[in-house]
Amino acid sequence: MPLGIVLRKSRGITRWVPWCWRAVAVLPGAAPANWHEMRREDDAVEYHAATLTLELHGAEAEAYHHGLNAEVPSVYVVMREQQGDAPLELLLVTASPYEAQDYTDSGEEIVEKIPMPSALKAWVWDFVDAFYEEEVFVKRRRDKKRVDLAEDGIGDPRIAQVADVYRSPSLLKRRLQ
Repeated sequence: MPLGIVLRKSRGITRWVPWCWRAVAVLPGAAPANWHEMRREDDAVEYHAATLTLELHGAEAEAYHHGLNAEVPSVYVVMREQQGDAPLELLLVTASPYEAQDYTDSGEEIVEKIPMPSALKAWVWDFVDAFYEEEVFVKRRRDKKRVDLAEDGIGDPRIAQVADVYRSPSLLKRRLQ
């Protein structure tokens, strides 16, 4: 599904950061755009920065289910700072909180959380209903076999040991001197 990404440029709080960029909304089914100015209020300007495709994969159904059950279901926009006309390069939009977390690990990408519109939420729920299968938890039982009876694997099996493998290295030094 194509999602238009709306970014807001507002005045920075300190003199070292003149502008603050935030992803504030998504537009489901939006047409392609390239930093189209949508609204201007005082120093704040909102841009339809780009339209990215939201792709859902069956293997990620558990992540989508987890994200939809959050207090505020959200989509995540992954961006990277760049030089040139556009200050941010928009890389990806995802509904998976797990994938978004993976992008935060490197520290090079900026990940913004945007509340999911109700139409998009319904679309993702339909996908989850079709592909998500809750995995039944099976507690692993311990084997009844007693592993403390045999002393297999003591020492290196490639080296023939005629003496006690538990001997102290200091005793061995005294014998050699």
